[in-house]
Amino acid sequence: MADKADKKQKIAQYKARKITGGVFCIRNTQTGKSLLMAERDVKGSQNRFAFSQMTGSCVHMVLQQDWKTYGAQAFAFEVLEELEKKEDQTDREFDQDLQTLLEMWREKFSGEELYNKV
Repeated sequence: MADKADKKQKIAQYKARKITGGVFCIRNTQTGKSLLMAERDVKGSQNRFAFSQMTGSCVHMVLQQDWKTYGAQAFAFEVLEELEKKEDQTDREFDQDLQTLLEMWREKFSGEELYNKV
């Protein structure tokens, strides 16, 4: 019985957690090019990037050629802005807010070279 109650409590805690998305870039420190992205889980994206760097596997297909040329250590993960999902906000509304935020950041990078996301 205790296991079942414990499991329910853990599920409730997971569902009640704060969801923090945001905009980040993966910057090639050798060329200055950046890949801008928006995700619901910035920390998860950062963890995937760190794992990819550690294992040498490319984190995103659009970066693959430069990843091979310059190596995994030539890339840096930078969180540009975080956005916390509001309690009354739907997933769709949150995704729309993240896309709007991404477009705002794209404008700031207009003078810089960006990787085109495929």
